Amino acid sequence: MRKLLLFVSTAALLAGCQTAEDVLTTSSTAVAVTGPAASAIAGDMASRLTEQIGPASATSLKMDKDSSDFAAALEAALKGWGYTVITDGKVSTDIKPVELAYSIDRADGQMLARLSTPSVALGRAYSTSAAGATPASPLSILRRN
Repeated sequence: MRKLLLFVSTAALLAGCQTAEDVLTTSSTAVAVTGPAASAIAGDMASRLTEQIGPASATSLKMDKDSSDFAAALEAALKGWGYTVITDGKVSTDIKPVELAYSIDRADGQMLARLSTPSVALGRAYSTSAAGATPASPLSILRRN
């Protein structure tokens, strides 16, 4: 009986750790990645996002305005792939843009880049140097229903 009670209470506590929010967030603590590394990471992630969300002609992306080098490089990379990128929040009524959240964090001496839309989330670790960045892990893809 004690084991059953312990199991049920543990399951109840763990069930409280889940969230049901569909809100996309960007990182609240900015990690500085500059120059060639920011461009390399943004270019790779933008190309991988293109593979997942479809052609640029049918998709507009809305992302928060940020003054970081990574945000500027990501915006430029997405525009290079032909996407319309909306950063000022002004969306015309005939356009329904896809919300894009992004973050870049430092972990174990590497940079972890993440891009999220309501339907897919991508993540990858990179090794950075003064000359740029190279992927240090496989691409992680999470599809949402």
